[in-house]
Amino acid sequence: MALNARLDHRNPLVFDTHELGRRPGALQRLTRTVDAPKDLGLQGVVAVPEGTPVELVLRLESVMEGVLVTGTARARAAGECVRCLEPLELALVAEFQEMFSYPDADDRGRVIAEPGDDAEDDEDRLFIEDGLFDLEPVLRDAVVLALPMQPVCREDCPGLCSECGARLADDPDHHHDAVDIRWAALQGIADSLETGDQDPMGGAEPGVDEKQEK
Repeated sequence: MALNARLDHRNPLVFDTHELGRRPGALQRLTRTVDAPKDLGLQGVVAVPEGTPVELVLRLESVMEGVLVTGTARARAAGECVRCLEPLELALVAEFQEMFSYPDADDRGRVIAEPGDDAEDDEDRLFIEDGLFDLEPVLRDAVVLALPMQPVCREDCPGLCSECGARLADDPDHHHDAVDIRWAALQGIADSLETGDQDPMGGAEPGVDEKQEK
C-alpha cells in the first residue's frame, strides 16, 4: 500500500484503529459481515461469488510498530468439480495474521523522520493511513490459500468416461467392451465365415465321389 494512499472509511473492508489507540498491548475484537469483492478466489476454478456474505472475526492488537491483525473469514465458495465438471459449493474458512505498520515507525517501533526511505521494504509492508487500514489484500491472499486448487464434488468422485464423457457417478456399471487390436484381424475373418462363406465341396450330391471312383 502506498504511504500516501487515501482510504475510504465507507469501504466495508477498511477498519479504523483510532479507538484501539497506540498503547502497546491494547486489544480490540471486531466482527463484521461484508459483501465479497469481485474476483475473490481462484478465477475459473473456485471462488467466492461477488456479493456473497463474508463473515469476519478480527482481533486487533496494538504493538510498538503498528497493529497486528489476526482473523478468520467464513463464506461459501462456488466452482466446478475438476473430475466430473458438475457445479459445486463448499464452505470456506480462511485464517490470516498480518502486521499493519505505522508509517512513522520502523520495524523496531522507533519513530523515523521520513517514512518510506527504504522503498523496497515498503513494497512488502502494509501500512496504517490516517488511522485506517485496508484488509482486502490480506483477505484475498488468505482466501486463495484456503481454497483447493483442484476442487471435487466428493472425494471419491469417479469423473467422466474417457470414451463417451458420461458421468460415471450416475451409472456405476457404465463400461465399453474393449477389443484387443491384436485380435481384430482374426475377428474379421471369423465374422466373414459366420456370414456365409462355405466349403466348395459343401454342396456336392451324396455318392458323386463314389461313382467317379468306380
